Amino acid sequence: MNSEVKSAGRILDLLEHLASCREPVTFSAIVGALGFPKSSAHALLQTLIARGHVVQDREGRYLLVEASRHGFPFRPSEEPLVARARPVMERLRDASGETVLLSTMNARGDIRRLAKCVSRQAVRYDVDLQSPIAAYCTATGRALLAFRSEDEIAAYLDRVSLLSYTGFTITDREALLALLAEVRGRGYAVNDQEFITGSTGIAAPVRDAGGGVVAAINLGTLTSRFRERESDLCRLVVEAAASLSAGEGRG
Repeated sequence: MNSEVKSAGRILDLLEHLASCREPVTFSAIVGALGFPKSSAHALLQTLIARGHVVQDREGRYLLVEASRHGFPFRPSEEPLVARARPVMERLRDASGETVLLSTMNARGDIRRLAKCVSRQAVRYDVDLQSPIAAYCTATGRALLAFRSEDEIAAYLDRVSLLSYTGFTITDREALLALLAEVRGRGYAVNDQEFITGSTGIAAPVRDAGGGVVAAINLGTLTSRFRERESDLCRLVVEAAASLSAGEGRG
């Protein structure tokens, strides 16, 4: 006897289908691929959106959030940010040819990666969204940490162990404070092989309507390609963060 509950089976089929789609997919394509009644497919998609597992972009296409691919859904405040960020991230990925990530930071200074658009190049930077990330020696972490208060930065540096991940990692407290001051001044951060040898990151802060930093856009690339296009890649990241901060893609 088949004991499968039809609605449960359908939502699992839907999740598996969306997990196989690396780009946003239209409603008609989902219905065509799975053969669900339109009303049922729409209800299931709305349930997944409400639970933070799926986002809908401004063209009405659906995408399983990268967080759900790796086991955790969005928090309520994160879903609209990711929905707005997706087209900006895609444009940055296509303009640079490199991988783009969106991340936030909690009160303790821990990084939470929310979404990524992976480079289409044969040799590319990629990362598991749940893998640990050290704020002090990564571009994303510095772009977020730099705009915290002096007390918050001091508390973070008091709490963490400043370990050397590579031969390039800066672990001196005063040098790190000077670097964070540079980030505040120029508006973006660079991690040049300090976390992973051979990879370089560029990150810029994303601000809310009040000017507060709520996230960071990061571009990850091979160090060799960064060397060839440093000024261009930095400009593209800053422009993408400014575009998202200005609310591009809002309904």
